[in-house]
Amino acid sequence: MNYIELNIRCTDEMAEILTAELAEFPFDSFATEPDTLKAYIPHERLADCHDRVEAMLADYGVGEHRYIAIETQNWNALWESNFPPVEVDGVVAIRAPFHAPYPDYRHDIVITPKMSFGTGHHATTFLMSRATAARDFGGKRVLDMGSGTGVLAIIAARCGAEAVDAVDIDDWAYENSIENCRENGVAERVTSILGDVRAIHGKHYDTILANINRNILLSDMPAYVESLNEGGELIMSGILECDIDTIRARAEQLGLQFVASDLKDGWAAVVTKKA
Repeated sequence: MNYIELNIRCTDEMAEILTAELAEFPFDSFATEPDTLKAYIPHERLADCHDRVEAMLADYGVGEHRYIAIETQNWNALWESNFPPVEVDGVVAIRAPFHAPYPDYRHDIVITPKMSFGTGHHATTFLMSRATAARDFGGKRVLDMGSGTGVLAIIAARCGAEAVDAVDIDDWAYENSIENCRENGVAERVTSILGDVRAIHGKHYDTILANINRNILLSDMPAYVESLNEGGELIMSGILECDIDTIRARAEQLGLQFVASDLKDGWAAVVTKKA
């Protein structure tokens, strides 16, 4: 699969806003550099949304941007050169196989991301990794919805989860999750599933982790609530700080209790509980 990199010259503040907007399209990975946002989309999916993306960029007054074709075989070299380890609160280290181990960290997670989102570099993955690592999942069933690389599923399994379903709509993410779970020794407790929210119909979980985006969270939250056991937590991210009230209102409308929120670089994670 070949990808297109949308390279946008913008401020860091605008990069956060544009990342949230582009996540509504089939862009599945993002990277930032000083004054630059890079967004990645499968080559064959760009044609379906190109005009709408251009209109959105024009609405925000974005001028300098370009589309760059990236061949799949060059992707590993690309991320290897731009993938420093991520350290979360001195508890979780997320690194590539070529990085030195973190023996003093409770969770030393090895990730080979390929085309999947979820290396911990984005604020939302960082927030969700923090929330996941802070919990004892002993004997519990966990759902990692929009699992990407499977990093949250791996952390949940490391924190004692009896079984974890890692669901993602992207075939690259599905295959990558399987590889990463095997690499981290949790393959027996993590089931990677290719599909959308319909894949969890009839299933029940003690904790649901959903790091997707605002619109999908609002749309799919009823299905999460239906699959969440009483007393269970629904932890959500992929949203900006300004989206907290909207997500909270939707959750409370569905009978969930707002527990807490966490912030990083303008992004947010929200914890809710099923009473």
